[in-house]
Amino acid sequence: MNRDLILQELKFRAVRSGGAGGQHVNKVSTKVELTLDLPISKAFNDSEKERIYKNLKKRLTSDNKLLVQCDDSRSQHRNREIAEDRLSKLIEEALKVPKKRKKTSPSKASVEKRLKTKKVIAKKKISRKKPENE
Repeated sequence: MNRDLILQELKFRAVRSGGAGGQHVNKVSTKVELTLDLPISKAFNDSEKERIYKNLKKRLTSDNKLLVQCDDSRSQHRNREIAEDRLSKLIEEALKVPKKRKKTSPSKASVEKRLKTKKVIAKKKISRKKPENE
C-alpha cells in the first residue's frame, strides 16, 4: 500500500451539506466526497485489492469504487482532511491480516473446577427430589 499514490488517485468532490445550518448551508459546499477507483488503482497489488474487496464490500459502490463522505466541520478543507484520515484508517483495517488461532487445551485446574461445580449442582438437584417411601 502506497499512501502517497492513494492520495494522488483520489477524486475529490465538494457538495452542499444537508441538515440544519441556516443560510450558510444553502450557500457553501462544505461536504466532501472522496472516491477511490479500486479496479484501476496502482497503489495496491492484487492480493491487497482482494482483501479490500472482501472486507469492505458493504462500503463499495456497484462499480467497486470506495466512497467516503464527511460533513462534520463547517470548513471544506477540514472535512477533506477528516475524510482522507477515515479513508486511510478504513484501508489499513481492511488490509490487516488476522492472527491464526493457536489450539489450546484446558488446564488441569480448570477441568477440576468445572467438574467440582457440576457435582455441587447435581447434589443440589438431588436434594430437591421427594423422598422415596420405603
